[in-house]
Amino acid sequence: MLPVNQAESIILNLVQPLDSQKDIEIVDLLTASGRILATPVSSKLDFPHWDNSAMDGYAVKFTDVKDCSPENPVSLEIIEEIPAGYQPQGQIESGETARIFTGACMPPGADTVVMQEVTQREGNRVLILETPQPQEFVRYKGSFYQANTPLLNPGIPLSATEIAILAALQCPKIPVYRRPKVGIISTGNELVTPEQSLQPGQLVDSNQYALAVAVAQMGAEVIRFGIVPDEREILKQTIAKAVTSTDFLLSTGGVSVGDYDYVEDILTELGAEIHIHSVAVKPGKPLTVAKFSDAQCLYFGLPGNPVSALVSFWRFVQPALKKLAGVEETAWKPEFVTARSLQDLRSNGKRETYLWGQLNSGNNGYEFQLAVGSHSSGNLINLAGTTGLAVVPLNETLIPAGKSVQVLKIS
Repeated sequence: MLPVNQAESIILNLVQPLDSQKDIEIVDLLTASGRILATPVSSKLDFPHWDNSAMDGYAVKFTDVKDCSPENPVSLEIIEEIPAGYQPQGQIESGETARIFTGACMPPGADTVVMQEVTQREGNRVLILETPQPQEFVRYKGSFYQANTPLLNPGIPLSATEIAILAALQCPKIPVYRRPKVGIISTGNELVTPEQSLQPGQLVDSNQYALAVAVAQMGAEVIRFGIVPDEREILKQTIAKAVTSTDFLLSTGGVSVGDYDYVEDILTELGAEIHIHSVAVKPGKPLTVAKFSDAQCLYFGLPGNPVSALVSFWRFVQPALKKLAGVEETAWKPEFVTARSLQDLRSNGKRETYLWGQLNSGNNGYEFQLAVGSHSSGNLINLAGTTGLAVVPLNETLIPAGKSVQVLKIS
């Protein structure tokens, strides 16, 4: 059995990110949510696009109002009203001002905005009752972003904030990486779909659904190959077909040492090189990782137990999929945080052990709440609400309540 960190290193070294030349798609902004930016993006526009007001008030020359107070107000003539979207028509001379609204263009000659709360309107004149700061409430052209300079770097997922920026700077078409294609196979004669009537000895194939959703949440394209019985030739044909149309292929079950566990033999027959057979981790010891050199597909044979399959996905597949998708390196590596455990965390010490529960942010940092009930690899029920996996290291049997523990964040 390989140590966990060694297995992680092997897997990540096997992954080659999508090619920034061959694997790019140009998409509209409204379809770019969750996609990974493939190339640097810049804009031909400055932001703000022009000098504008950050406040409702009056556009003035600072030299006119630098010495005013309630006892010694300055009276200015209002020559124009400038709402947002309106181009100023006049130039502000000494002794003049323009009524201006938030976001409106600054008129030529004005360099400061006095907010309306410290003014008093008198017909076509206004009294300035308080001295502003020089250039106060003025947003200058290009002060947030200057045209043709780098705006967004490749490798970032595009969310509402990035898309808002791109829209504001008139970048309607965005280069993104194509979605990675991930195939999913469930193996086992005992498996049935949720729609089928459950007979004695049968199990519902929850892994197909859990992995499909987990993969889709990462922005990848899911290709479901369904349930494959424990029949060697059918399984071999399914795998042979699947590796030609996927970047990653995930199977659950069939990778242990039982009489019906054919996967590793089939992989070898199909020309794959097996890099990992098992990992010293609990749950999830039987993990097969193989690379098909001809098809450039990376194969993950995950355990069949539902918790083991998901923990293996979170710990090993998810970082690899992020790297494949083109996510920048600082974001695709597993994220561990230090938390205070609210319960005793126990292990037999023979393997690195992952215990599931909720990771919460408390007044003094993170806290980890262990899920109640059995932490059996077959007990899918208490996995609900999981946001973190607490790690009990190899050769340790107890992390007492109140002590620090490393927790893998589940996103």
